[in-house]
Amino acid sequence: MNKAIKTPLYDKHVSLGGKMVEFAGFFMPVQYSGIIDEHLTVRENAGIFDLSHMGEVYVSGKGAPAALDKLVTNNVDKLKLGKALYTPICTPEGGIVDDILVYRDADEKYMLVVNATNVQKDYAWIKGHLPKGLKVEDKSLETALIAVQGPQSETVVSEALSEDLGELRYYEFRFSVLDGIPVRLSRTGYTGEDGFEVYVDGERAGEVWDVLFELTTAIGGVPVGLGARDTLRLEMKYCLYGNDIDEHTTPLEAGIGWTVKLDKGDFIGKGALVEQKGEGLKRRLSGFVMVDPGIPRHGYTIINVDEKNIGRVTSGSYSPSLRANIGLGYLDLPHDQVGTEIFVTVRDKPRLARVVETPFLKLIGGK
Repeated sequence: MNKAIKTPLYDKHVSLGGKMVEFAGFFMPVQYSGIIDEHLTVRENAGIFDLSHMGEVYVSGKGAPAALDKLVTNNVDKLKLGKALYTPICTPEGGIVDDILVYRDADEKYMLVVNATNVQKDYAWIKGHLPKGLKVEDKSLETALIAVQGPQSETVVSEALSEDLGELRYYEFRFSVLDGIPVRLSRTGYTGEDGFEVYVDGERAGEVWDVLFELTTAIGGVPVGLGARDTLRLEMKYCLYGNDIDEHTTPLEAGIGWTVKLDKGDFIGKGALVEQKGEGLKRRLSGFVMVDPGIPRHGYTIINVDEKNIGRVTSGSYSPSLRANIGLGYLDLPHDQVGTEIFVTVRDKPRLARVVETPFLKLIGGK
């Protein structure tokens, strides 16, 4: 992708004063009122996000459930209509090709939501590892995605749809109509708060945004950019592809082993993951809080008191909720134990940090 793409909501962001940056081949807002303000508003009220850079791949045809079950680590075959699941796609070596959402639309029709950075790679991988008789369609550029997240998100979305959403459970979805526009409404999100994601044809995205934006801001909510989206997910230890997980890390090491169903039939990477589980992990993705000043950044080395290299930082930032600098990193066992003191090399200087329980919000009784 040589030239960055404008999402259908680009002009909305510019008119709102959003600071635009290039991300995953798209022009996206990184912030509006400021990362801390946007972050805390989502934790306390509601925020609206443009996630139209995410990819949507449809798989349909006879045998689709069984075929997808062989493609991913989680159990697609048992997924009921109107429900979604989170799952990695793995290489034969157990590395993570991507972490995706799978929606079951009909008996043999699914929508796969893939990370923006991986759309082309994932489409080729999916098509190359499914039987030729199945239909695989990339509708990423035709589809817009708007999220409303936060404790007041149900109030906003219920009013927009004129529907009671109390019975829509986490990781369930329905097809609905918002202001006369067909949408897919999913109770999912990447913030750790209650929230909804609204999929809509890109040509009608502006109209849907306007309705949701007006209702969100009417109760004190704000538009939210990529910056706060990152700090929100980090506080929940939600993995970011390319930082915390990639083809050189496995779901077991990343702490998402609950998505790996080793008791189901064969799937790509099963043998390697069975072997890794049997041998025992040598490293684990762990959370830590900085004791000394300094923000941990992706790629920083982690050492122990003896100055031995014991890991690397994968994500790090200031946490608005904790008012502290936090990070994630792969730590060699047993240095992953809660309470262990470690040192993060910030600008070539060792800075004291302490391994903590995750998600980080547990530290303040938030989640």
